[in-house]
Amino acid sequence: METWTVETDDGGGQLEVHSFRPAGLTAAGGGPPARADRPDRITAHSTTTDRTTAAGDPTAPAPPGVVVIHGTLVTDALYRPFARKLSLLLSRPVHCYNRRGRAGSPPQPDSYSVATEISDLSAVMRATGSQDVVAHSYGGFVALQAARSIPLRRLVTYDAAVSLSGNLNHRWRPELEEAVTAGQLNHAWAHLVQGLATAGPVSYLPLGALRMLSILSARTNLGAEMRELLPTAVKEMRAVLDADAHLEDFVELSTPTLMLSGGWSPGYFADTGRQLAAAVPAIEFAVVPGQLHEGPIRPGKRLAIRMARFLNGTDGGPQSMGLESLSRRRRKRAGLSGGAGLG
Repeated sequence: METWTVETDDGGGQLEVHSFRPAGLTAAGGGPPARADRPDRITAHSTTTDRTTAAGDPTAPAPPGVVVIHGTLVTDALYRPFARKLSLLLSRPVHCYNRRGRAGSPPQPDSYSVATEISDLSAVMRATGSQDVVAHSYGGFVALQAARSIPLRRLVTYDAAVSLSGNLNHRWRPELEEAVTAGQLNHAWAHLVQGLATAGPVSYLPLGALRMLSILSARTNLGAEMRELLPTAVKEMRAVLDADAHLEDFVELSTPTLMLSGGWSPGYFADTGRQLAAAVPAIEFAVVPGQLHEGPIRPGKRLAIRMARFLNGTDGGPQSMGLESLSRRRRKRAGLSGGAGLG
């Protein structure tokens, strides 16, 4: 793993990036070469297709990289095993980065919005020479919004947290922000878990029980980190609601996109994916049986294999896994020939 930084386009600071490459693939393919004095830490502002190695020898163009966007209330550290698997499966570089408000990256600005995230994603893609994106939960929201304005070759989302025509408004708990402001982090965590319902059966426990779980989880490194990130979750949830869209806003999307949702994830993620796939020709949707909302950060290769096939163009979409997408069925009903246009 290589650790380095990318300058944000708004001058807000440097984003921390972690890169994984298959054996034999040099840093010239997706990320600048390591400096001799600090080989594990590089500051990058841009990249070009004509790169040289640290020794100064020209290198052949490397395959385009993939950027992974993590969800809310976590850092990219949880996604590094997944990124490593994806890199090995694709034989391409895969890059994670800490979004704003996380250790190693700058804080969220007062003017924070989805535009901030889109700008940061664009900067990371340029610096890493990446063309594809894999995104989870809030990251999926960022990626789908970004695909409307910046060029992506292929996109895979898992449980994308997109608000369509106000369908996520009831997920927002004003008590969450009030509790964070008052420093009542256990109360805030309880409202977040209940509102998003992403913690499985635990999400439906009474608030008192959830507060107790928050106290207990704070004794673990991950639990303590989540508590620290609660203020970022407030801004990110507001960003989702502020960017509320309608189906017609995505109709012009041209990036071949595979939207996945876990079979055990909250149903509203699948509802959004089905609606978008039915309305947007470039989007395919499928449910992955047996997967929880945190699928990308759990052990196992099944999800990574599914995504790798789509990104490499060796999977025509969900149909090849025995799950026919809505957009493909729509074309068949209309009597059209050919697949979903996903290669």
